[in-house]
Amino acid sequence: MNKNVLNTDLTGKVAVVTGAGGVLCSYFAKVLARAGASVALLDLNEAAAKQFAEEIVREGGVAKAYACNVLEKETCYAVADAVERDLGKCDILVNGAGGNNPRATTDKEYFELGDIDADTKSFFDLDSAGVGFVFNLNFLGTLIPTQAFARQMVGREGCNILNISSMNAYTPLTKIPAYSGAKAAISNFTQWLAVHFSKVGIRVNAIAPGFFSTKQNAALLFNPDGTPTARTGKILAATPMGRFGKSEELEGGLLFLVNNEAAGFITGVVLPIDGGFSAYSGV
Repeated sequence: MNKNVLNTDLTGKVAVVTGAGGVLCSYFAKVLARAGASVALLDLNEAAAKQFAEEIVREGGVAKAYACNVLEKETCYAVADAVERDLGKCDILVNGAGGNNPRATTDKEYFELGDIDADTKSFFDLDSAGVGFVFNLNFLGTLIPTQAFARQMVGREGCNILNISSMNAYTPLTKIPAYSGAKAAISNFTQWLAVHFSKVGIRVNAIAPGFFSTKQNAALLFNPDGTPTARTGKILAATPMGRFGKSEELEGGLLFLVNNEAAGFITGVVLPIDGGFSAYSGV
């Protein structure tokens, strides 16, 4: 097993990660397992979650995959009960499930006269069902798993909930109004939960990743010849460190916030991990 960057020891802890079939959340699951936690990997795509759980087991960790739709309360409660039977009560919940949808995205950054009748998806063409899906996936997809697993946490000292916010929560990015609004809601909800659970042993925080280049989004950031897209150029110009983040650079923030010795008096914060993006005014 690899040694974690902060020597955070999660031996004896049970960690639950939603969206664990994806690139970043599967990495979070591996980081928690390497720190000693038994990890439940939840995803709508059970096959993907199972693949990553098997990788953790091959590394010497303890992990089990579960099919879970984070928008179905009954399903989440049933999975929470299964995790408790298989691994024990949840100590750490990482709410990683989320995402955007093309139906809630405009084609252009700026509205121009004539766009209403043009062959382009403008603000006026956004699909209300698509917008609703994005809000539900990100906000309800955090609230419902928290309801399911925080039941196992209340009254037990040292439990943690970690939500995944975004740079969109600070300043909305162009073209994706629903996703930006939903992530702003996650930051607000993180603060609300931190206050709400402050008397029963649960700390609640979030990380807000900046821009990370993964296999999953490479086609959006780079042209087939490897040159950056126009949007990539804007991202890097607005990131003082001048590069994309690497998945492993999220590890320190994750382990710090769930470390009860290092961060025991920290709750309700949203930690940017963004290469300075949120601090830069552009001039």
